[in-house]
Amino acid sequence: MELRTFTSTTTDPAARGRELGTAFAPQFERTAALYLDHFEELGVGADEVRGIAERSRAALAAWAPGLAAEADAIADAAQVERWRVAAVGARTEILAAAPPRAISECSTAVHVGPGEAAESIQTWDWHDFLVPEGLLWAFPSEAGLDVKLFTEFGTAAKIGVNSAGLGLHFNILSHASDSDAGGVPVHAIARRVLEEARSIADARRIAASATVSASTVLTVFETGPAGSRAASLELSPAGLGVVDPAADDWLLHTNHFLDPELFRGDTMPADSTTRERFAHLDAVRSGLAGLGPAARALAACGGQGADADICMAPDPALPRIDQWATLLTVAVDTEAFALDVFPGRPDEAAAAGFTRF
Repeated sequence: MELRTFTSTTTDPAARGRELGTAFAPQFERTAALYLDHFEELGVGADEVRGIAERSRAALAAWAPGLAAEADAIADAAQVERWRVAAVGARTEILAAAPPRAISECSTAVHVGPGEAAESIQTWDWHDFLVPEGLLWAFPSEAGLDVKLFTEFGTAAKIGVNSAGLGLHFNILSHASDSDAGGVPVHAIARRVLEEARSIADARRIAASATVSASTVLTVFETGPAGSRAASLELSPAGLGVVDPAADDWLLHTNHFLDPELFRGDTMPADSTTRERFAHLDAVRSGLAGLGPAARALAACGGQGADADICMAPDPALPRIDQWATLLTVAVDTEAFALDVFPGRPDEAAAAGFTRF
């Protein structure tokens, strides 16, 4: 995956969308085409995809009009049909309507505590054929905060940090209550948290205000004068669960619910690697704190090479929809308002070094 960077100076959503769509028209068109092919490959027909996309777009317009206006402006400037951009923005909502498949995607670890800045590391694992390019984007929000984030071309946000000292990681989940209803896109919830939240309490309020049709966990954390705090906000149509750090101040998440009540409806297939990856992070957690991003990445990885515990590489023996790759390793620095990113596995990041954004 190649990382593209862009800085917006306007707080007007439509103007921001126009400049982004103009700057990256080929990327928005290509990403939409790749995802529409992928949805068909997963068994979600074109009419169903468009229906979910349009329902999610309507839900977004009611919940966050500015984000809907931005997405429409991107589509218009890039000369891509609005529903096609909306389909990428609602990719998780469309995936929730597909037949269940094992997920080997995304491992997150955050350490917080009194008198300490938050320390984090995440792998973003996904299908490499869907994301030839990713976006690092900096912009000012209407709420008066500066934002830096990573995302795909067409999704509102994925991983990021704002100038209030709040960071966010993102992991997909699966629940029995997920449906094709087309709720507020979960990526848009992550975006609104980054644009508006000055605290974990703000993030929780924003997340709770959205009606969703797909499940996700937003791990949010803040650094202030007294130290740092964190919480994982598990979203599902059945409700919102809040998971606090353990007694040693570590908060870990992969792709299964940790909230006891929501866990009852967890539908992540048994052959997913989520529990193995969580167990690995749990085993190495004591050796992660106090390290710089590169050392933290290597320690979290559990070794070197594609066979290390939370490092993913495509297996050419499998159908491509069952191939997973670690496309990004990222550490969020809430104290310095920065993202340390590397387009690849943690062991590769440790060897080559992160780029600070």
